[in-house]
Amino acid sequence: MRLFKNLIPATTTLMALATAPVLAPVMAHAESGVVRHGDGKFPISTAIEVPAGATTIYLSGMGAPVQDKTAPPKSLEAYGDTRAQTLASLQRIEGELQKLNLTMGDVVQMHIYMVADPRTKQLDFDGMMKAYTQYFGTAKQPNLPVRSAFAVAQLANPGWLIEIEVTAVRPPKK
Repeated sequence: MRLFKNLIPATTTLMALATAPVLAPVMAHAESGVVRHGDGKFPISTAIEVPAGATTIYLSGMGAPVQDKTAPPKSLEAYGDTRAQTLASLQRIEGELQKLNLTMGDVVQMHIYMVADPRTKQLDFDGMMKAYTQYFGTAKQPNLPVRSAFAVAQLANPGWLIEIEVTAVRPPKK
């Protein structure tokens, strides 16, 4: 049993050394202790390390609020195109995070659920990215979450083209 206990730290160290080149470059944030790994080629992190003692906050999926109150309820016209809906969803998320004394920089994971625009029968990934990059990877807010984007058949609201779910981290108190 003692031999087995001694192998665990050595194995963990070897695994960390073996994966280090794959995860570089590293962006560590001393104030939060969160370490974000990425290749710099796409505005998402490839991996994130969260320090012990941090609090994890899970936000429910959020779609855009109605943008045009004169449009038919639950219609695409009421919510806008993918870019407009992504911006509005991210604004809602930012507002919910602010209520918790967090910012978009505290987001460590994001799931984006997308529906094809019924007019074009295509996902508007570019529209989503134009909105996303206004919030993540900017000079003002450089922190990038790990992220997955999914094409889904439909969302709960027939007017939504996008719904976003995030996980944020509150750093441990010092």
